Amino acid sequence: MANKIRVLVVDDSSFMRNMLVRMIEKDPQERFEVVDTAVNGQDGVEKTKALKPDVITLDVEMPIMSGLEALEIIMRDCPTPTLMISTLTESGATTTMDALNKGAVDFLPKALKDKDKNIFSAADSIYAKIEAAAVSNVGQKANIRAAAQPAAATAAATPPTSAITKFPAKMVIVGSSTGGPRALQTFIKQLPATLNVPVVIAQHMPAEFTSALAMRLNELASVTVKELEKGEALQRGTVYIAPGGFHTRIQGGMFDVRPDAGESPFKPSVDVLAASALMAVGEQIIAVMLTGMGRDGADAFLKIKEKGGHVIAQDAATSTVYGMPRAVAENGSATEVLPLERIGTRLATLLS
Repeated sequence: MANKIRVLVVDDSSFMRNMLVRMIEKDPQERFEVVDTAVNGQDGVEKTKALKPDVITLDVEMPIMSGLEALEIIMRDCPTPTLMISTLTESGATTTMDALNKGAVDFLPKALKDKDKNIFSAADSIYAKIEAAAVSNVGQKANIRAAAQPAAATAAATPPTSAITKFPAKMVIVGSSTGGPRALQTFIKQLPATLNVPVVIAQHMPAEFTSALAMRLNELASVTVKELEKGEALQRGTVYIAPGGFHTRIQGGMFDVRPDAGESPFKPSVDVLAASALMAVGEQIIAVMLTGMGRDGADAFLKIKEKGGHVIAQDAATSTVYGMPRAVAENGSATEVLPLERIGTRLATLLS
């Protein structure tokens, strides 16, 4: 395969380095090439500058220079799409939030002792994340997959900014995935203290990480941000984060949280959440799609638009990965497509 995605693996564990290299290079589609490995953060920085890989996998805890320290230097001196290798623990979740805030595109959960969450039991997910990272917008870095996203098709699918000045919403639904935690920080900061509807966010994340995300966002917001709980009643002016590893539905003004029963490979699923919201409050919904790979949410957002709801999609230029918002724009769901820095303020205007 021409133009393989060039990967640098950075980890102080020889076991992890070897296993990651073997897994990446065993991709059935032969999309990747491991250009080298590095044994600590300093080694990783030097090899990133010398080899200019398309994607880096970067462990957090390493001698000489940690992954977070290396990430800061990489993003400052040679911005490169980076996937952090993170432990599924409370401290690991907090560190991962720091890494995403410093510019990491996404993370790969290590969980070596849990066979269901073990990094080596999810090869397809790892391949998808590496491929998504390679097309991500990191420091305006051009990459070998950029041509796979035709600009003409995107432009043709982008509707003009809506002339609507107010919308009688009873609820706001937000979907996000790759690049979402950082995008949500910008979005959350723009929400007014006078927010008069509940906002429910489905961010693709494991169970151990959504509570850390909620706490981080709550520190930044002028409204309350919390991880929602099963049986909890929706309150105006509160932003709810759907718990990772489960599907969240809205029924009878309360949250119903259930394990996956084959509804969607994404947990939480934007489609599952948004479809239930449409059943709960009808067309009085504003649905927002932020950065992410894939098309989760596009089908439910189209139904919301067809019923008379208002749909906002993030634009390509400000999306870390223009997958989920692109699917919304191209299937005709979007009422308007906006840059990230305008979405929260636009929402405040519509709700005023």
